[in-house]
Amino acid sequence: MRRSKTLKQKIESRVTKTKKTDVFVPKDFADLSGEDQVLRALRLLVRDGALLKLGYGVYARAIRSRISGRLMVSSSNGFHSAAIQALNKLGVAWEQTESTKDYNEGRSTQIPLNPTVKVKTRFSRRLSDGRAELRVER
Repeated sequence: MRRSKTLKQKIESRVTKTKKTDVFVPKDFADLSGEDQVLRALRLLVRDGALLKLGYGVYARAIRSRISGRLMVSSSNGFHSAAIQALNKLGVAWEQTESTKDYNEGRSTQIPLNPTVKVKTRFSRRLSDGRAELRVER
């Protein structure tokens, strides 16, 4: 007799199969169960190290660093890329800051250290991976 998958296993399966994004919100799993059960399953996945909580209702796929052994965001450009994906997923209008534009266009040699974006709409959440935090300009 075959046992059906638990909600945690269903969510974990969907996270591993999804290739186009590294960031997830509870709304992505609304078709699987109710909001409370989805949040409980996401908390278990964070505890197990499959996901990393970036902020209120924002989770990212996690991998373990080979150097330090700590969990880190499994995104091509690290936390900055995951934060941009989260803003897009939350529907926040944003643009690059002037310092980032200057660096990308070759007008400056200073590399922007902290991930910073300029938001055009209201946004009050904090996005962080434990080491870096997204800085928001208005």
